[in-house]
Amino acid sequence: MITKLDRIDKQILDLLTEDGRMSCAVIARRVGKISERAVRYRLERMLAEKVFVVSAVIDPAVIGYPVIADVFVEIEPGLVNEVANRLATFDQVTYVACSTGDRDISIQVVARDNRELYDFVSNVLGRITGVRRTTTSIVPFIVKDDARWRIPDALVNGDA
Repeated sequence: MITKLDRIDKQILDLLTEDGRMSCAVIARRVGKISERAVRYRLERMLAEKVFVVSAVIDPAVIGYPVIADVFVEIEPGLVNEVANRLATFDQVTYVACSTGDRDISIQVVARDNRELYDFVSNVLGRITGVRRTTTSIVPFIVKDDARWRIPDALVNGDA
């Protein structure tokens, strides 16, 4: 089922993306022409429809993990799901996705330094049964994170 969102729903979600702790009263004032109660109702509906989830976004660098890398992993045929599930169990892996193209799995890894990253990719990932090859790219900085993605204007249904 695809949830239909209107302009006000988008404005509410944009404000929460800006500050996830923003109160319904503040959201109502910033959106305008909507009550705090209406904001609360819309948020409850969108939560129930799983349009968004409430979650903390952790900055790895602030807690001592300043090195971020994207690692693309080539897997033996028939083992992609098994390896992807195994990769998801490691604390230093922040993201796991199955992909298409030259690599079967894409992961993001955080580390305290380059040596720790190297050891993890070489001595842990490289030894997992089914892993054929890895390609690692250091991420010096992130311009736009998925936690800050906003609903495109083209997806909203008319004016509310």
